[in-house]
Amino acid sequence: MKKNFKNIILSMVAMGLVILLSNELVQHPVQGVLLGIDLSLVLTWGAFTYPIAFLVTDATNKLFGPESARRVVAVGFVVGVGLTMIAAIAIAIGVAGSAKVSIWQALFQDPDAIAMLRIAIASGSAFLVAQLLDIKIFDVLRAKEWWKAPVASSLLASTVDTFVFFSIAFLGTGLPWVTWAVGDLCVKVSMVGLLLYPFRMLTRRGRDVSRSCSVDSTSQSGQL
Repeated sequence: MKKNFKNIILSMVAMGLVILLSNELVQHPVQGVLLGIDLSLVLTWGAFTYPIAFLVTDATNKLFGPESARRVVAVGFVVGVGLTMIAAIAIAIGVAGSAKVSIWQALFQDPDAIAMLRIAIASGSAFLVAQLLDIKIFDVLRAKEWWKAPVASSLLASTVDTFVFFSIAFLGTGLPWVTWAVGDLCVKVSMVGLLLYPFRMLTRRGRDVSRSCSVDSTSQSGQL
């Protein structure tokens, strides 16, 4: 039980770090040209880190069940939104000091603060909807071949996540958010395949640890 609890805590920490990093990287387009395509118009760096959130959720769901996965998602939601809100408020404080306006005025008037605020709302909404959908789909397909649950849940949840996030975060800004969303989704789909191996290794290792814990508990009970 203690080892399971420790592993769930590690999952929560990993989720929080992934969301925090992705919220920052999604603001930075990939610079370069590939096959004549300007990557800055179709892709941000956040597309490469965010799919790891689904890996964390699916591995937790597989090893410890949907309830534990929901707890991990709840922590990721609070950490991700909370830290992004803190960043928005920090920007507003800096603007308020230089422009001699209130923090609340700066928060809702300064472009950088507004952008961070929108990203916080978009990230929280997309994350919560997509992750809960992922958990549900994974649980329904749990008894199928080992790869079907993570593939189906991650693909469907990634699609929903991409649409919700980019529409809330960038709609009406004049930025090429539609092409960013398409590029983002293409990378996420590719990452689903690449993350199957880590998923398999994590769940195998987790089962081995659980079996070891069960054997130890049985031995101790027998000795008593």
